[in-house]
Amino acid sequence: MMRLPGLPARGLRARITVLATVLVAVVSVVLLWLAWRLVGDSVAAVPELPPGTTVRVDGVEVEASVLAEYLREHARQRMLLAGAVAFFFVVVAAAILAWTFTSRVLRPLREITDTARRLSVESMGERIGTLRTRDELAELAHTFDAMLDRLQAAFDAQRHFVANASHELRTPLSVIRTELDVTLSDTAADEVELRRMAEVVREATERAERLVGSLLLLARTDGAGVAVIERVDLAAVVDTAWRAVRSEADKRGLRVEFNTAPAATTGDLALLERVAGNLLENAVRHNLDGGWIEVCTRPGDRWSTLTVRSSGQLIDPVTVSELFEPFRRAGVARTARSGAGLGLSIVRAAVRAHGGSVTAEPVVGGGLSVTVQLPSTA
Repeated sequence: MMRLPGLPARGLRARITVLATVLVAVVSVVLLWLAWRLVGDSVAAVPELPPGTTVRVDGVEVEASVLAEYLREHARQRMLLAGAVAFFFVVVAAAILAWTFTSRVLRPLREITDTARRLSVESMGERIGTLRTRDELAELAHTFDAMLDRLQAAFDAQRHFVANASHELRTPLSVIRTELDVTLSDTAADEVELRRMAEVVREATERAERLVGSLLLLARTDGAGVAVIERVDLAAVVDTAWRAVRSEADKRGLRVEFNTAPAATTGDLALLERVAGNLLENAVRHNLDGGWIEVCTRPGDRWSTLTVRSSGQLIDPVTVSELFEPFRRAGVARTARSGAGLGLSIVRAAVRAHGGSVTAEPVVGGGLSVTVQLPSTA
């Protein structure tokens, strides 16, 4: 049996019924009292008869001097008898109707409560659906279903994130264990073989470290606000981020064009440097040898804009939005060593934390263009 929070079974229904019954009883008592007064006043207006006259009332001889008082008491007694019978039936009828209609009114609430009790992580797909009523309870059911949709999306994203993170962490750990097992099983391994094994283990360890750091940064920025607020120039942020990837870009022969006008915003300098850094790292690492990169910053009345365009592999426009999901890469295998697939996820989380927005679109001929808009302080 359903139990409403804080009430025993059927507690709310019983309370409403008692309240309605008491209200009807009080109104009925007031009406009886008014009728009793009205009858008395009406009988008092009976005309006086000559002294010594007798009148037969209901088979009883009554003298004229006491006729009015007798009629008043007689009428009041009959009124009270009929009123008591009517009072009893009215109160009983009110109780029955209140109990019945309250049951119908509270049925949608019972459906909502039953659904809430049946829900779990495994049955998160269940919904209340459309109720027969069109009142506040229907609105409550709609709000409840919308909340369940958001919770299910959050649970699904969490499962997907945990599964992908486990997979990504398993790869470097498997590499480390394999290299150690193979090298240790070789009794004739020399210094060169041990150094090669150490290099592989160090590379796998660095990859796992970068992945853990990215996960921590994503957890810190996703859904959180900005802890540090200061004036930041996007052009200066781009310059700092570019110095970190310039050598890698030179090795691949990339042509880079900067059009970085001063574009002021406010926020966490470290996070904004990570935004620019991730965009430039993606532009370099997912580019083609001998390709190109264009970086642009623009001020505005409302928004300061950072755009990074680069050549690269062809990207399906339908899948562009998926690149902002964790562990998604454009045209790169999941096991590729060029990154963990968290770059754009961190960019989106950090930009949202600053009250901005980020969009991406494929470049004609191959490549990706990512545009970040942040509140301007110009």
